[in-house]
Amino acid sequence: MKTLNTMLAIPIIASASVADTAGLQIEELFLPHHEARARVAIWYPSTALENRILYADNAVFKGVEAYLEGSVSDGEHPVVLFSHGLGGTDRSQAWLGAALAKKGAIVVLVNHPNSTWSDFDMSDGVKHWTRITDLRAALDALLENPKFSGHVDTTRIMAAGFSYGGWTALSMGGATGNHAGSVETCQRFRQSMSVCDLLLSNEVSLQTIDPDVWNKRYADPRITHVTAIDPGFVWGLDESNLTFLIPQTLVIGLGGANDRLPAADFDRSGLSDLMGGRRIERFNPAYHFTAMPVCKPSGAAILVAENDDPVCTDPAGTDRAAVHSAIIELMSGELGL
Repeated sequence: MKTLNTMLAIPIIASASVADTAGLQIEELFLPHHEARARVAIWYPSTALENRILYADNAVFKGVEAYLEGSVSDGEHPVVLFSHGLGGTDRSQAWLGAALAKKGAIVVLVNHPNSTWSDFDMSDGVKHWTRITDLRAALDALLENPKFSGHVDTTRIMAAGFSYGGWTALSMGGATGNHAGSVETCQRFRQSMSVCDLLLSNEVSLQTIDPDVWNKRYADPRITHVTAIDPGFVWGLDESNLTFLIPQTLVIGLGGANDRLPAADFDRSGLSDLMGGRRIERFNPAYHFTAMPVCKPSGAAILVAENDDPVCTDPAGTDRAAVHSAIIELMSGELGL
């Protein structure tokens, strides 16, 4: 892996020669398979200097600068379709969307119905194939949108995601699920992998989901690159499940041996051994939630008071902003930016 110092020097040099700002457009997309409308945040390179806002800023997390609804910078730009984790939203990785837009990419973040913090329902959210249909519909809409259609480089379309969204990206890039392996894993680790108790509950009943639907190949032929950040649901797979995963795949792991989120530990699960020549990068010290926004000084205390997950608490020595910058460099490098 490149050193963080080397990676973090590149954006400073690039920003001196590139005038792009981070444009932002918020859309609503009707998704018939959910019978619901979904919020879609589109980040894109722009030269706009008006309608500046601080997006995704709150008492816990630092926001990012955005310029609303300005024009798209000239030329064709690669596209990143980004899938958030279970219980996340587009705001969770706004830091990534804004930064990649400044580098020259169009980044489309879809709020998956039944899977965000405001409408979370594990029994529907676990149906990973619906997430790919969400991203596919968002890409179709982007290509039909006159503002963006003439600016899309169809030779560089990346499926990307964090946590369960990381699995969405892998699946959209050709990986297939292994229902029997997932069920067996959860039965074996039900006590030590907290999500498994919910997955095997009567409410969700992972074990009764149709294996043919779970295991079906959901690849989109338009996808040329994949980036999966600490992907979930990577247990119970075998070599056949990666047969059709495109070679231009990057998997990013967060944390060392003692700091990995078990459900996303692609080393212990055996996924890393199945990757062949596909690229793997790891960040240590870090933790799964290091991929969440940079926290404000009072953020951790607020979450503790609310008895929430420790999303602001990284392992000692972690520089969350530096990890973010390195991930941005990895992904933009994959796209040739």
